[in-house]
Amino acid sequence: MTTLPASPSASLSAAAAAADDAADAITDAGAAGHAADAAPRTYEVRTYGCQMNMHDTERIAGLLEGAGYARAAGADPDVVVFNTCAVRENADNRLYGNLGHLRPAKTRRPDMQIAVGGCLAQKDRGDIVRRAPWVDVVFGTHNIGSLPALLERARHNAEAEVEILEALETFPSALPTRRESTYAGWVSVSVGCNNTCTFCIVPSLRGKERDRRPGDVLAEVRALVAEGVLEVTLLGQNVNSYGAEFGDRYAFGKLLRACGGVEGLERVRFTSPHPRDFTDDVIAAMAETPNVCHQLHMPLQSGSDAVLKAMRRSYRSDRYLGIIDKVRAAMPDAAITTDIIVGFPGETDADFEATLDVVRAARFSTAFTFQYSPRPGTPAATMPHQVPPDVVGERYRRLVDTLEEITWAENRQLVGRTVEVLVAVGEGRKDGATGRLSGRARDGRLVHFQAGALAGAVRPGDIVDTTVTYAAPHHLNCDGEPVAHRRTRAGDAYAAGRAPKLPGVALGMPTIGRPPTPPPAAGCSAPSAG
Repeated sequence: MTTLPASPSASLSAAAAAADDAADAITDAGAAGHAADAAPRTYEVRTYGCQMNMHDTERIAGLLEGAGYARAAGADPDVVVFNTCAVRENADNRLYGNLGHLRPAKTRRPDMQIAVGGCLAQKDRGDIVRRAPWVDVVFGTHNIGSLPALLERARHNAEAEVEILEALETFPSALPTRRESTYAGWVSVSVGCNNTCTFCIVPSLRGKERDRRPGDVLAEVRALVAEGVLEVTLLGQNVNSYGAEFGDRYAFGKLLRACGGVEGLERVRFTSPHPRDFTDDVIAAMAETPNVCHQLHMPLQSGSDAVLKAMRRSYRSDRYLGIIDKVRAAMPDAAITTDIIVGFPGETDADFEATLDVVRAARFSTAFTFQYSPRPGTPAATMPHQVPPDVVGERYRRLVDTLEEITWAENRQLVGRTVEVLVAVGEGRKDGATGRLSGRARDGRLVHFQAGALAGAVRPGDIVDTTVTYAAPHHLNCDGEPVAHRRTRAGDAYAAGRAPKLPGVALGMPTIGRPPTPPPAAGCSAPSAG
């Protein structure tokens, strides 16, 4: 049975109402769709490797946020970016294992995107998509700035985008950057490396050295300080060869002195210098520029001249120790740290003993130690006389024991002294259990301290003077009342939740100390590829 309308006008009214309802429904659906579109896609970056990679991650974050993405507050980000390292032998296994863990999430959420960048991406290229076909984007060390466009292209085309360039597209510091810290920042002075160390894969992945102009470096330093940053670390794969591209071998010392003229900049560090390029003017600049910290991280790699020659390290042990002697003559309080590789091909017992001799003479405050591992594509990977793993392991344990004996003795000399600590986030793994705060002294040592009566008043980015009460091989404890506390603009920024976000300006640290068993293998130097 069909019910007829009472009149034509009623019929028209009903039809109009239905049309209005349908239109409203469409409008509401469209509005909901637009609202959904307006919600920013979220991202997460997972970083492996050295400070250069960590700084690259800040650029990746800056690029993505500039393109409208938001950092994921919890689980299930829309985009996961792996910023990879290729230095260690297990880098490949770690990446593909993590990609495998994400596959179920990608299956559940097809719109989720996975991107792989960094040194391993530069090395493996299209093999990544072949081995993990659920990856959406692969980009290299030379084209970080392409990431937002590659993600959008992969979404539009519904297929993987792989873009690897052989040369630098844009100097990385020209890219926007989302800084992780309110109080400390990295500033790249150069990218790439002109050395040919036989164990190192980095030059083939990062390219030849490219230097920034001093004015661009200083502009970035000043921009960071204007945001409240107190400490900068000048970064380069071979930082003290800075100036080679524009023909000034004294450029790095001049740059350190210029940083001394930046008002509000309290601490300047740099990593990693190469002994070959270490000049007396750099030592003088360190000693004479008040805000340059008396800390030197200078990779040794081996104390054996024969091994250094096989590594193509263009210095010998006497040259290395001579630099340390000059540094300590100019700055008796200098803390010197290093990188050492054990088990390089052809290393004999005598060669290893020579390394121990240099370690004892140098009196390092900390060392990053590695078991040699061959990296495909490096000359050392095919050298004869590869050292058996059990021999490498035994030497490695002896080296760690010797270093811990020395670093503990060096740290014990500081008991009773007052140190200036820049309060940090994430430096003290046990701070929650011990009730301490943590930070770095001017010489780079890790300090855990009690805030005492200042509890609740001390913020990351503030400066605390406190007295050392106990020394361990890899840190200092200060368990008395702080001597002084200075609130800083960096602390204000932290309290307000303001990390610097800079536009472009004209780029898992290894664990120190006894490793788990078996210890991780490595094939290059640590904090940077010095």
